[in-house]
Amino acid sequence: MGGYLAHLRVERGLSANTLSAYERDLGRYVSFLAQRGVEDPSGVTEADVAAFLEAIRTGSDGGRPLAASSASRTVTAVRGWHRFLLAEGSTSTDPAAAVRPPQVGRRLPKALSVEQVQALLEATNTDGSAAGLRDRALLELLYATGARISEAVGLVIDDLDRDSGCLRLFGKGRKERIVPMGRLAWDALDAYLVQARPVLAERGRGVPEVFLNTLGRPLSRQSAWGVLRQAAVRAGLDEGLHVSPHTLRHSFATHLLAGGADVRVVQEMLGHASVTTTQIYTRVTVEHLREVYATSHPRAFG
Repeated sequence: MGGYLAHLRVERGLSANTLSAYERDLGRYVSFLAQRGVEDPSGVTEADVAAFLEAIRTGSDGGRPLAASSASRTVTAVRGWHRFLLAEGSTSTDPAAAVRPPQVGRRLPKALSVEQVQALLEATNTDGSAAGLRDRALLELLYATGARISEAVGLVIDDLDRDSGCLRLFGKGRKERIVPMGRLAWDALDAYLVQARPVLAERGRGVPEVFLNTLGRPLSRQSAWGVLRQAAVRAGLDEGLHVSPHTLRHSFATHLLAGGADVRVVQEMLGHASVTTTQIYTRVTVEHLREVYATSHPRAFG
């Protein structure tokens, strides 16, 4: 298993978070096989793999039952491992080749309205502290660029280009992209960099990351989540809404498309490998158009 994970890290360039998830998935798989008395990958059968899929959906192996999306990722990891073992000559067959991951229904992303985003942003930096200025800059940046939370906390000072008004983001597989950012977000980021980051940095050892915690170390993904959750509560958005960093990413895409942006431009800014992934957001805006039509056109009810 270690060889496969090393292959994914070096040859495929998968992120640390994805590798960690794959390691957990494969660890559960190996434990399941051991329960069935299978210690060598060469002895795995298609029935073993199919039984594992059933086990992770129901939790019959003693683990937590997985939703279709998580189960799909787990089966993908298992299939990839067996393909790797076959290619390396460690096994003579691929018992997972015919086992298909469960189908995952495509849910429409939930986006905040422009007014809700405004309330969320205004709920940060309420005390003028260094942490408050950082929090406002972080949330402004997430909404202004559509960045993933891992991309935002991974930003370093050299990724910022104030003259061009753009950021350099590194997405999945360390794929680089350049994304523009609006004036209001830059103003919040400038305020943080000038007034707050030096205060936080003096408590640490001089790291290059843009966003720092109160100890002067790079802000973690978990802490960034906490910033957003607290702002959502203060803005009164916690009731009936699950506001996450991806919510701001969804809102960024939806608002751009609703404003007339081309879907391929949004694809580039989001860092999607395929425009098909981005097109799910166009369905959101179509639903909005239908609502507006139904409530506004004089003959909509005829």
